[in-house]
Amino acid sequence: MEHRITTLNTKRALAASLKKLMPKKALSKITVSEIVADCGVNRKTFYYHFEDVSSLLIWMLEQEALEVVKEFDLLVDCEDAILFVMDYVDANQHILNCAFDSLGREGLKKFLYADFIGILGATIENAERELGLSAPEDYKQFLCDFYAEALAGILIEWFRAPGKADREKTLRYLTTILRTTLPQALYVEGKKK
Repeated sequence: MEHRITTLNTKRALAASLKKLMPKKALSKITVSEIVADCGVNRKTFYYHFEDVSSLLIWMLEQEALEVVKEFDLLVDCEDAILFVMDYVDANQHILNCAFDSLGREGLKKFLYADFIGILGATIENAERELGLSAPEDYKQFLCDFYAEALAGILIEWFRAPGKADREKTLRYLTTILRTTLPQALYVEGKKK
């Protein structure tokens, strides 16, 4: 247990150093040497935990935002989950732009997609239980893929064009779509238990 705590604290220290360096220079220009010098660990420690600076960035994003969102049920807490993501985007615009520049649109979308799949899978399972339905596994996977792709794409567009997209309208649209179409989609292919 103590080893896991030490590991987590080390990763957090490395992430804090990366976050401190990001406003000063492009992510592609930040070196492992700069990160370890800032947080007072050696290079071996960095490479024990992370493959490169990009993998540290991805871990940091997962820890700060998407791990928390996984606790939400999108049908019940839909608005809270989307608001949490929007608030995180607003507070971390520079970091996300660096991630976009480093990973590219498809890389960032793939990253968001991977995390949304888990959230949506749990949401679909909960909705299926609440509605008393049983949908085929391949159909549930299709729904997960469909909604994860859509959410990732919309959120990237929203943060890449700050000020162009109305926050409240985007929140209302996403909430309405998730709450209305997902249960309806389950009714179409699901069978009563």
